Amino acid sequence: MTTYKRTLLYLFRNYMIGSLIAVVGVGSTFMTMTLDVMKSDLYLLLFVQFFSLIIMFIFEYRAFQKDISPIRNLFFSPHFSEQQFYFALVQAKRFPLLTVRRIFIPHFLGLSVPAVVMTTVLIYKRMLDIPYVYILYALLGAFLIASLHAVLEFFLTVQAMKPLIREIIQIGRQNGWTEAVGATNAVYVPIKLQLQLSVLFIGTFPIILFVLASEVKTTLSTADFGWVFMVLCISVAFSFFAAHILAKEIESPIQELYKSMKGVQVESFEMIYDNVYIDEFSELTNGFNHMVEAILGREEKNKQLLDSFITVMVTALDARDAYTAGHSLRVATYSLEIGKRLRLPEEQLQKLYKSAILHDIGKIGIPDAVLLKDGRLTNEEFAWIKKHPVLGENILRQVQPIEEVKDLLPGIRSHHERIDGKGYPDGLQGEQIPLFGRIIAVADAFDAMTSDRTYRKGMNVEKAVSILLGGKGTQWDAEMVDHFVDYLKEQHSHIYPERVG
Repeated sequence: MTTYKRTLLYLFRNYMIGSLIAVVGVGSTFMTMTLDVMKSDLYLLLFVQFFSLIIMFIFEYRAFQKDISPIRNLFFSPHFSEQQFYFALVQAKRFPLLTVRRIFIPHFLGLSVPAVVMTTVLIYKRMLDIPYVYILYALLGAFLIASLHAVLEFFLTVQAMKPLIREIIQIGRQNGWTEAVGATNAVYVPIKLQLQLSVLFIGTFPIILFVLASEVKTTLSTADFGWVFMVLCISVAFSFFAAHILAKEIESPIQELYKSMKGVQVESFEMIYDNVYIDEFSELTNGFNHMVEAILGREEKNKQLLDSFITVMVTALDARDAYTAGHSLRVATYSLEIGKRLRLPEEQLQKLYKSAILHDIGKIGIPDAVLLKDGRLTNEEFAWIKKHPVLGENILRQVQPIEEVKDLLPGIRSHHERIDGKGYPDGLQGEQIPLFGRIIAVADAFDAMTSDRTYRKGMNVEKAVSILLGGKGTQWDAEMVDHFVDYLKEQHSHIYPERVG
């Protein structure tokens, strides 16, 4: 509602400024400076102009009320249909065109017809002593001024309507009418036509204005150079202002598209949701959005392929070792809980979960005689087991493009490193160990201690927590242990600090 009222205010302000500049500023100035008539006749002509202005305002106000009606109904009706919404949005985008129509029909004709009739009657009644040909000049001048007003109003209305169009689009999205919103993304005024007419008018307006004024003021004296200077100033001022708003209207969407394209370069795939344009930039925006949708679709497909790959790899490992199946899933769940308590971003949490569920994938490369052995491993056999972090990293490096999995590799390679540097495979210590590796190490150790194996019974939660706390700062990262113990306290309310300290 606030945007609607603000837009009406802007439209009224633009209209009054444009009317004053075109009709009063240019029209009246040239009439007073070019017509060589007596003061009484000049006052009479100004009265005719004033009376015609009143008639013009009445007709144009009625036309404006008719044009704004579909938009007003959208904002003031308690209930409206999708069709009413569609008509309101189309009307909002067509409003600059409707503005031009109002200027050339109720505005131009509402001013010119009464003025021509009244002037003709006054000349016929000999109340006004000017040639009839001046009426023709006046009509040509009025048309020229109406064209000037139309050019200004078109671009000013385009700018004024954009916030209102954005709000109407938001209303449509809130009601789920995305198809209706998309159906309005059409070319209402081709930019080629805008440029051609604007440049043509900017270039020819000063010449036509000067020629027309010269026809009225047939002789120039030395004292009339002020009149020539006035014509020049008005012509240059109009041309400069019209060129400025035309350039701004083209520059603004280009900057928005450029900003969005820069976002794509840094993989920020955000669509331009508010397509407020009425020219080819509307189609360019649609094209950009389709491109982003295609990229997002490809990204989603890549994600599904990666998830499928992870599922296949974990399933293959499960087929070899039933223990590893439940173990990988539990370690991933525990790691995710630690990551949440570290307040990692959602994207990092997803990568942590994938890294954790694949942390033992390298065991696919371990011989069955070693991997499935029930009893204690020999030194040679344990040396085989110690290879699985590197084997897992090498397996994932075969995924192409590597960018899809490169953030998972550090956690997989380093989940058996120790804070004191006595872990494997690289003997890293402290914060040299990647964050994912420090997280997974705690989750992996806890699940290994509490899980049953064929050759031993898993220990209870309290004992496993006691071992974790005892290894803080030496085997495991103290912060990760504390976060994990906090999670376990929530899951096992019977564990208290005094019993696990």
